[in-house]
Amino acid sequence: DLQNALREELYNREIHHIPVATMITQVRVDADDPAFDNPTKPIGRFMTVEQAKTAEERYGYIMREDAGRGYRRVVASPKPAEIVEIGAIRSLVDSGQLVIACGGGGIPVTRQGNHLKGTGAVIDKDFASELLAEELNADFLIILTAVEKVAVNFGKPDVKWLDDLDSREARRYMDEGHFAPGSMLPKVQAAVKFAESKPGRTALITLLEKAKQGVRGQTGTRIHQ
Repeated sequence: DLQNALREELYNREIHHIPVATMITQVRVDADDPAFDNPTKPIGRFMTVEQAKTAEERYGYIMREDAGRGYRRVVASPKPAEIVEIGAIRSLVDSGQLVIACGGGGIPVTRQGNHLKGTGAVIDKDFASELLAEELNADFLIILTAVEKVAVNFGKPDVKWLDDLDSREARRYMDEGHFAPGSMLPKVQAAVKFAESKPGRTALITLLEKAKQGVRGQTGTRIHQ
């Protein structure tokens, strides 16, 4: 759908010379990543207690209660170590194509010699996007989310929306626990990692509908070194 939407928008603007390609992307993770010892990422449908017990016994799944709505399988969420298809992605980008890659964080694999083996995990899409941006030598990374800006004291009367952060300020706010795990925290972590990876790099966190204004510096939260 994303590929077709991009192509349609290009055609609507009478831009016919830019191809759009979707790359199925494998992302290598470290088999010794500590995330495998503590699976936290819920996937799949909600189950009753009885269904969850059956899944544990029959398939060896790890099941956890999810916010009182039932039980879901949880898997590890390891950090991405390598984008396997980065060479092909880079070639497509260098040739002027619009490339969609690392969808959903990519397909997690581990390396065993020269063999790549799929593993039961979900890679955080923000960290995968950050690694992709680094590998492509980008100088600007946009992370889109459900709010227009990053905030401290989110959901409280004294909420403060942030326009501009250096990475040290962002780390301080993270240490103070202002960003929710599994929500804003990985986005800020990825933005900080990108900003600190090379001088001059900037990450923008904003709402999809405000992306154009964000790029122009009119909204969103910019994180830099």
